[in-house]
Amino acid sequence: MILASGRDGRGACSRRGVVAAVLALALAACTGVPEGVAPVRFDPDRYLGTWYEIARLDHRFQRGDVAATATYALNPDGTIAVTNRGWRPDGTERSVTGRARFLGARDVASLAVSFRWPFEGGYHVIRLDPEYRIALVSGPTRDYLWLLSRTPTLPEPVVQEWLAFAAARGYPVERIIRSQPPPA
Repeated sequence: MILASGRDGRGACSRRGVVAAVLALALAACTGVPEGVAPVRFDPDRYLGTWYEIARLDHRFQRGDVAATATYALNPDGTIAVTNRGWRPDGTERSVTGRARFLGARDVASLAVSFRWPFEGGYHVIRLDPEYRIALVSGPTRDYLWLLSRTPTLPEPVVQEWLAFAAARGYPVERIIRSQPPPA
């Protein structure tokens, strides 16, 4: 693409427009679903409440956490309030609250979560048990994965079954970090 840069000032506007378009595309890429993975259909009202992290792929924003929870609540505007809490080995608690919006239909578990505007990340439930007790969540790439439960622990055979599901879809489960239950 060629940008005009004349004395009439349109060149600067064109460059700003291109920068804005590139930024918009880059931000949209952060909310996508990994190729070959599909978010489940769900009832978002049943998904609300607190979930305990059972296992995750590590990332800088959770590095050092040994336990974590995520609590989801409905906002008046139809978006979802997301409060993530993490605990360090010494018991120190950290928390952050953000907002999630549906990327499409409200009954498809595919959302964009933002903890700091304008940055958003994909949140896609790729497996959910019928009773809404266990969820497997992906980010925009296979480098993001969380196994969540309504209870602080799960039996090991259940964890292995859910991680095998993720491995069969190309997630690097050999890098999984197991979480502890949060302090009482």
